[in-house]
Order: sequence, then structure tokens, then C-alpha cells
Amino acid sequence: MKMADHYLLGWILASIAGLFAFYYIVYLVVKREEENNRRDLLQQRSDSVKTMSATNGECRSDDDADVDVIIVGAGVAGSALAHTLGKDGRRVHVIERDLTEPDRIVGELLQPGGYLKLIELGLEDCVEEIDAQQVFGYALFMDGKHTQLAYPLEKFHSDVAGRSFHNGRFIQRMREKAAALPNVRLEQGTVTSLLEEKGTIKGVLYKTKTGEEHTAFAPLTIVCDGCFSNLRRSLCNPKVDVPSCFVGLVLENCQLPYANHGHVILADPSPILLYPISSTEVRCLVDVPGQKVPSVSGGEMANYLKNVVAPQVPPEIYNSFVAAVDKGNIRTMPNRSMPASPYPTPGALLMGDAFNMRHPLTGGGMTVALSDIVVLRNLLKPLRDLRDAPTLCRYLESFYTLRKPVASTINTLAGALYKVFCASSDEARKEMRQACFDYLSLGGVFSTGPISLLSGLNPRPLSLVVHFFAVAIYGVGRLLLPFPSPHRFWIGARLISGASGIIFPIIKAEGARQMFFPATVPAYYRSPPSKCN
Repeated sequence: MKMADHYLLGWILASIAGLFAFYYIVYLVVKREEENNRRDLLQQRSDSVKTMSATNGECRSDDDADVDVIIVGAGVAGSALAHTLGKDGRRVHVIERDLTEPDRIVGELLQPGGYLKLIELGLEDCVEEIDAQQVFGYALFMDGKHTQLAYPLEKFHSDVAGRSFHNGRFIQRMREKAAALPNVRLEQGTVTSLLEEKGTIKGVLYKTKTGEEHTAFAPLTIVCDGCFSNLRRSLCNPKVDVPSCFVGLVLENCQLPYANHGHVILADPSPILLYPISSTEVRCLVDVPGQKVPSVSGGEMANYLKNVVAPQVPPEIYNSFVAAVDKGNIRTMPNRSMPASPYPTPGALLMGDAFNMRHPLTGGGMTVALSDIVVLRNLLKPLRDLRDAPTLCRYLESFYTLRKPVASTINTLAGALYKVFCASSDEARKEMRQACFDYLSLGGVFSTGPISLLSGLNPRPLSLVVHFFAVAIYGVGRLLLPFPSPHRFWIGARLISGASGIIFPIIKAEGARQMFFPATVPAYYRSPPSKCN
């Protein structure tokens, strides 16, 4: 390492210490606002809840008395949760709108941290026999340069790595495994509302695939009906943001520059992702900022992909990319982000994308969902009786704090990284983007630290903040060395200000107190209620 690099590293560490002091002041401000928001958690229910008196004429589902938990939705979260609770002896009724194999363009990359959770839940065999591909890290491309970022997997078994696959195949494997348990019942139906009695959710009203209306009842209803959930309005304060859309393609017989790696191209105007989803297919996701995309049916999308995007992809995949565009199977999907803002409700709980979403750039959604299931399983395991809904609700408030280390790290990183990776005409934003690429290219702790956060192997929010501001300070150092100028000082100040403007709003939305000081939250210490044992 050169002498200048030693000085720069020392300056980075000293600057980070000053940032911690600033951060503590921000924490005090955010804490006050969180306490005010907490008073409004139990607000008036919306149209997605019906009172019990309104359902007297509906058919009651068979065997209601034998059900402990109703799960709405059998996607990644719902099917994994059904198997987990069923394996623990719970009697589970799963109601899923469509039990045929899903066909999606996201939910195809499981980070190593998520795979470890899959092992913990006994579901690791669900990535077998679906032509899933091992993923060992990322390759980052920018302006003709590229760098390799390997997952820090040295301390783990050789089988531990990321996995990429067809989302539908993975979900079907988990559904089959859940349905194989004698105490788990999967039913196709559309849940139209939750059933409430005196402030407690008692069950659901749903339509079967034949159109008949039925009711189902259980002490605990867990809503996992995905990013388009129509039930979450009554269980949380949904602040959904749509920063961009993904345009999805499948590249066939394409050899990626780095085998068994995800590829991120820092393109203009926003990133392009590539990763294998089978032994012969590569998923390409082109990010388009905003909520409107060029028309697919009118041909504008194909022109955009060929004329704007294709020239920016690595030459090794150019022909495969153009062939996929010409084939015409172009699909789009809005990218949603939504911080978890629950209303603790007796008898009900939210999970998965219905509860919490982040930009899919980092592929962290399934890791968060599986981690949440592990937390919930551990909380429910000591309980034999779930019928005391108010007591159970107070106890499960600890879930929202215990999930934070993993969830908030991945959520914050996804939101911050997306904003940094997007192209901008602003000089300070350009410098931040370039500094991020160069910082990751340094190797050692500068690459393994951030990639361990992204992979879910190091769920530490404080480590994320340190690396994020280390990138910003590294960028300022590059500006000021070897000869600073007033203009460079100004750009550096704007770079730090811009970095703060990116990460602090995300931290505020996640809840600074729960992220960094969970031990100060009273619910953190709640023990299993004696009434439920």
C-alpha cells in the first residue's frame, strides 16, 4: 500500500469517528418521532376487515376447530412458514389464490445468508432438482472496467453459497414439502377480508376456486399475500414507493464473463443485472427509473433495449442480449419498496412482501423473509396455546425488534446502493458512484465488508453505516489529493451531504432505535407468556 493510501485510510477512520457523534444526534431526533408514531399504531380498520356479525350467512370451513394458524398466501414466505410451523406440530391451513407454478422475473436469487436460513428451516433440498445454480459472488462493471467481489465463504461448508433458479420451480418445491405434512392443508382460494370481533382477528373470509364464499377461523392468521397484498392496509401503514421498474429478459446459451456470479453493470441511466437461473439460461433485468416504461407492444421497448442498453453490456453477452430482445419475450415489473410499519393486531401478523419490501437490486427479499420465519418460529416454539390473542400480540411485538438486524441491514443497503449506482448529471453524485466502484475494487476488507452485508452473512447495521460513509470519505479524499482546490472542497462537501441525504431517510424509515439500539426497546425482553404454555 502506498504512503498516500496509509494517510487516506487514517483520515477515513478519523472521519468515521466524527460521523458517529453526528449520528447519535440524529438518533435522538428520530427516537422522539418514533415514540409519537407508536401512539397511533391501533387506528381505525379499513375495508379489508369485516366484523363477525357481517358473515353470519357464510359457509364455515370444515375442521376450523382443528386449525392453529391460517396462512394467507403460499409464495416463498407462506409456503416456507407453513412447512416450518407444521413441522413444529401446528395445525396449519394455507389459502393461496393460485396453486399453479408462478412465473415471475424476480425472486430468483437467494443470497448465502438466505441459504443458511433455508438450512436452518430444513428446506435446503428445495433448491435441488430444479437446475438451481450456485452463486459465489458478484462482478461489477463500469466504464469498461470490472472487478470481482467474492462472497466470504471460507468459514462455511463447501455447499454454502448463493443459489439462483426459476422462482416458480422453487416455490412449487416448498409447497410440495409443506403439503406432505399431515397437519398442513393447502387450499386454492382468494381471501377477500379478515374477520374481526371486538378488535381481534378471528379468521378470514375467502372464495374457493369454484366461487363459493367460506369462512375459516384460527387463533392466529398470518398474512403473506405478497407485494400486491389487499389485506395489509388493516395491519400496517403501507407507504409504498416505486422508484423504478425492471425489464426482464432470458438470455439463452449465454456465457457470462464470470461463471457462477451475479453481474451488475453500472449503466446509464441505472443498473443492469445478470445472473444464471438454470444451466442454459441467464436472467437479465434492466432497471428503468420511474413508474413508466417504454411500450412493449408498440416496439418502443425493443428499440430502447437495442439502442440504449445493448451498447452498455459486456461484449461477451451482446449477441445473446440482442437475440433475447428479438425473440420478444420482454416482461416488466414495478420495483416496490415499503418499510415495515405494523399495527400490532391481536390474532394477526404480516410477513413477507406484504409486510416489508426493498429495491430488488441486491436480491435480499427472500433472505429477509426466511430470516423473519426463523425469528417467528423461535418465538412461537415455547407456546402450546395460541388462543389468548391479546397476550400473544403483546408477546409478538418483540418480533418487530428481533428481526431488525437482518432486515434493516439488507433494506438499507438495497435502497442506498440503488441510489448510488444510478447515473446522475450532478458532479457530486458522479464522484460518489465512482468512489463506490473504486472502493469495492480495493479488495480486502473494502470489498469483503460490503459484500458480506449484501449476502446476509453479516447483518450488522452499524457496519453498513461505517462502510457507506467510508466510501463517501474515500471519494472526498480522492478529490482533495494531491492538490485540493476550493471547487474540489465544494464538491467534497456536497458528496458528504448527498451521502447523508441518501442513507439517513432510509434509516429513519427503518427505525433507528430498533436498528442500532434494540436493547432499549421494551419488547426486546419479553418472555413467553405463562398463559400460553
